[in-house]
Amino acid sequence: MSTTASTDWTALPVPTDASGWIARAAEVSAVLAVDAAARDKAGDTPYAEVQLLKNSGLVTLLGPVTHGGGGQNWTTAYRVVREVSKADGSIGQLLGYHYLWNWAARLVGTSEQWQQVEAQAAEHRWFFGGAVNPRDNDVVVREEGGDTLVFTGRKSFSTGSKISDVTVLEGVLEGTDQHIFAIVPSDSEGLTFHDDWDNIGQRLTESGSVTIDGVRVPWTAAAGYTDKKFTPRVYNTLNVPTIQLVFINFYLGIAAGALETAATYTRTKTRPWLHGGQEQAVDEPYVIDVYGDLTAKLWQAEAFADRVAEEGERLHADPDAITPRDRGAFEVRVAAAKAVSTEVALEITSRIFEVTGARSTASGEGLDRFWRNVRTHTLHDPVAYKRREVGRHVLTGELPEPTWYS
Repeated sequence: MSTTASTDWTALPVPTDASGWIARAAEVSAVLAVDAAARDKAGDTPYAEVQLLKNSGLVTLLGPVTHGGGGQNWTTAYRVVREVSKADGSIGQLLGYHYLWNWAARLVGTSEQWQQVEAQAAEHRWFFGGAVNPRDNDVVVREEGGDTLVFTGRKSFSTGSKISDVTVLEGVLEGTDQHIFAIVPSDSEGLTFHDDWDNIGQRLTESGSVTIDGVRVPWTAAAGYTDKKFTPRVYNTLNVPTIQLVFINFYLGIAAGALETAATYTRTKTRPWLHGGQEQAVDEPYVIDVYGDLTAKLWQAEAFADRVAEEGERLHADPDAITPRDRGAFEVRVAAAKAVSTEVALEITSRIFEVTGARSTASGEGLDRFWRNVRTHTLHDPVAYKRREVGRHVLTGELPEPTWYS
């Protein structure tokens, strides 16, 4: 990715507000767009792309300003993920997951723990990965010598894996039902990332499996534990709606990128139909109608996603005040946004071919990558269950109980 060297990010002023950071994300997206199709086809490990995220400062977005971070909130983070995903869905996912794992310390950790993690992460521009897949057998955490925890097991997916600086581990303390999260260096002895991610989409996310063979951490690194005891809060359960909002925004970013790329192709390459009587494809009535239809649906989904994100900020602003009802009502809104964004993103990324023409299916154009990326990740959890959460709430007032997926 030679284009990463073309911008001297250190010479640019550091953004100080949300609009500045979103503009920075657009600049990064423009760099990624130059060779996005070729990089997707090559499928190489995205070392340069992650370095771009570091150089541009985007990895520090949620970090404290006093330690070199952006000091921004989740609403801005979602918009940044969406902007980057317009050019490259894989890199948008990596950045979104990075934000999630960076925030994990605040989600479950003690005040002292998360402040320390966020300060170090911002100062050193750490890139986070995570080995937390709830559908796998639990990683076993064994206590050793009274002050050490030893993680052992395997996870099918570890997004970010070998391109990360630190990795979030999760497991269950042996003989209990206690879940323990800890952040460890990604080059820790006992961590082995496998090159077995070979899916049709999101090809650059390095989401392969990981073996965790006796990774040792001190008890003091167990997030949220004080004297080996964990005090739960409702705030701990915001992980799922926050994760789902990251998904929503990189789906919508991919969809927006598909629409923009297709429109450029239509303006410059698509030929009018020989029986349509038009001299340019942009004057074809059916072409105009499809772009109008898809754009309206995208704008509607984006507006809803932004509204739901703003609703979530009230919960993040006062973590100790959240009630189970607050959390449940928010999850229903997120579920609705997830259902809408999935449908819209799949429709846009497949229908663009109707208005670009047969020649646009050439592999060199790379228009198929948008659909492949959305199709791959929208299978993460069945969207029917998101609609179920909304439907049950409307009919019976039921609010979803917190699980790994609701």
